[in-house]
Amino acid sequence: MDPFSPLDLALTDPRHPLHVHHMELCLAEAEAAAAEDEVPVGALVVHPERGVIGLARNQREQLHDPTAHAEMIALTQAGNALRSWRLDGCILYATLEPCPMCAGAVVQARVAMVVYGAADPKGGACETLYRIPSDPRLNHRAAVVGGVLADRCGAVLTDFFRRKRADGKK
Repeated sequence: MDPFSPLDLALTDPRHPLHVHHMELCLAEAEAAAAEDEVPVGALVVHPERGVIGLARNQREQLHDPTAHAEMIALTQAGNALRSWRLDGCILYATLEPCPMCAGAVVQARVAMVVYGAADPKGGACETLYRIPSDPRLNHRAAVVGGVLADRCGAVLTDFFRRKRADGKK
C-alpha cells in the first residue's frame, strides 16, 4: 500500500503531522501571494516517493490569467516533474478549498487526495458547495480532508481583504 493511500484512516485526520507540515508550506506561499497583491492562496503537490513536486501561489494578477490559481500552477509543476499528466498517489494541499476548476483538475490528474485549510462558502467545490473530487459519477475520485490549520488559512484571506477594503476607502 502506498504511504498516501486514502484508505489510511490516519490521513483523514486534519491534525495529522504530514498535513500540518505541508499546510505550513502552503501558508508561506499564501503570504508571498499577499505581498504581491494576489489573493493569498498557496498550494503544493506531494508525491509519495519524491516529496514536494509542485509549490505555487495565486498569480492571476501577475500573469493576467484567470486559470492561474495556486492549485493549477502546482498541478502543472507536478506534471512536469513527473513528465506525466497522471498524478497517481499524489496529494494536493491548498490553503483554501479548491474551486470547481481546480477540483475538476484534481479529477483529471487522478490526484489521490485533496487537503485544504479554510472552507470556501462562495466557491468551494470539494465539500462546501460541490463535491467534485468525490462525485461517484466521475471517472476518478479523490479523498478530501478539510480544516487543516483552518483558522490560520482563513485569517490570511480575511486580513488581505480587510486591507484591500481599507485601502479602497482612502
